[in-house]
Amino acid sequence: MSVGTSRPSNAFILASWAALFAGIGAYNIGLWNATMPLSEKGYYFTVLMYGLFAAISVQKSVRDRQEGIAVTALYFGLAWTSVILTLLLLAIGLWNASLTLSEKGFYGMAFILGLFAAVTVQKNTRDNTGAAPNTPFHKPSDT
Repeated sequence: MSVGTSRPSNAFILASWAALFAGIGAYNIGLWNATMPLSEKGYYFTVLMYGLFAAISVQKSVRDRQEGIAVTALYFGLAWTSVILTLLLLAIGLWNASLTLSEKGFYGMAFILGLFAAVTVQKNTRDNTGAAPNTPFHKPSDT
């Protein structure tokens, strides 16, 4: 049983990709221009990449369960734990960073935008692969 069988609109797909690039781009431009040590920049970059992967894993796991595809409780729990852990790691890092409050807010908002957009892009990709046969993204092998 497929939950999302309709294809998302082109505007929604474009907005999702734009949000993903805006979130990741702003976060990384901020890191590039930051005066913090390279090791600290590496920490924040790793937290972003881990967060994006974790958010996509949660979305995929939730969607798989909705569609009746088996997802172990262990993997599901690890995916959610990873998302929560990345949020905590970012919060702790920013709390202890010698940045202005506006810079801390900037990194936090760019991070959240990136995570949300990654989930949305993953959802759109999933919806496009499971779309009805008359849509341009339907794979012939699915019929």
